[in-house]
Amino acid sequence: MTVAALPGPHFPAAAEHEVRGLVTKAAGERRPDLEKHSCPQISKYNLELTYENFKSEEILGAVLPEGQDVISGFSRVGHIAHLNLRDHQLPFKHLIGQVMIDKNPGITSAVNKINNIDNTYRNFEMEVLSGEENMMTKVRENNYIYEFDFSKVYWNPRLSTEHSRITDLLQSGDILFDVFAGVGPFTIPAARKNCIVFANDLNPESHKWLLHNCKLNKVGHKVKVFNLDGKDFLQGPVKEELQRQLELSEESKPSIHIVMNLPAKATEFLGAFRSLVDRQPRSRELLPRVHCYSFSKEVNPVEDVRQRAGAALGISLEACSSVHLVRNVAPNKVMLCVSFQIPAAVLCKNQTDHPGEQFIVR
Repeated sequence: MTVAALPGPHFPAAAEHEVRGLVTKAAGERRPDLEKHSCPQISKYNLELTYENFKSEEILGAVLPEGQDVISGFSRVGHIAHLNLRDHQLPFKHLIGQVMIDKNPGITSAVNKINNIDNTYRNFEMEVLSGEENMMTKVRENNYIYEFDFSKVYWNPRLSTEHSRITDLLQSGDILFDVFAGVGPFTIPAARKNCIVFANDLNPESHKWLLHNCKLNKVGHKVKVFNLDGKDFLQGPVKEELQRQLELSEESKPSIHIVMNLPAKATEFLGAFRSLVDRQPRSRELLPRVHCYSFSKEVNPVEDVRQRAGAALGISLEACSSVHLVRNVAPNKVMLCVSFQIPAAVLCKNQTDHPGEQFIVR
């Protein structure tokens, strides 16, 4: 038997199964002229394997120069395969993009990020490696639908679990302030749980698609949407609503959560909470709980994030915060979420309590 195959470390399982079937069939055929000799007949077949029979990693392993890392994974955003190619892979970027389209049903465009997400609007420049240039896409996450222009907004499918984790903390009637809301992955699930949601994003495109997705998921009437800088949002709409909520009686209190998902810079905005409201709360339970995201490259990332958040607030968070590992972003770089209840001594003007007063983490 002869098999024509591309060079590679693995023989495709489907092809191997076919070959075994042919051999079994040949071995099981009854030939009267041979039975008297009790000698089975082995027939020879030619099986030709083509491009369609191989996986993407096998194709790339065969055609890329020896020693090259083989791309096998990517982030899927609707019909778009989002790759993060390394410098030594760039000479083969168009080939890699086409293979990803060919080998992944439903993928019609492959793009590569060509800079970091460090601009004002949290999007990044991208290059279309192969396929169509249409970046308008639709994704489904946790039973919610989001539509947006991927080239103009931020979306990361690897944060699906984190979106659910925060949503699970909320109860009907709670209040959520989503400071850097993007296209709505925290906002919309919270609104569907009958929370009162104030959502903000500085990027005009994100603001547009946030409004669109709220209507698409039938929660437009439950969300107040803003297009402000994060600090202006905190010192404007958030301050006004917090002032109102802190005056409520303990019996009618909702839980208040503030999500700050801008990991490159969110800790820098925490200082806006210092002396934000004029009056002290009627109950400590009314004080808001913050979930602030950050990256870290330090040896002890938990302490690093906790220290930076505490420094921005002017207190120690050592005994009154929790830190959750969200994901590994790159070698020696992680994304974390530090959660804490803002002490009245930080949040309220003319607070008589000591600034270091500790509060239970919720």
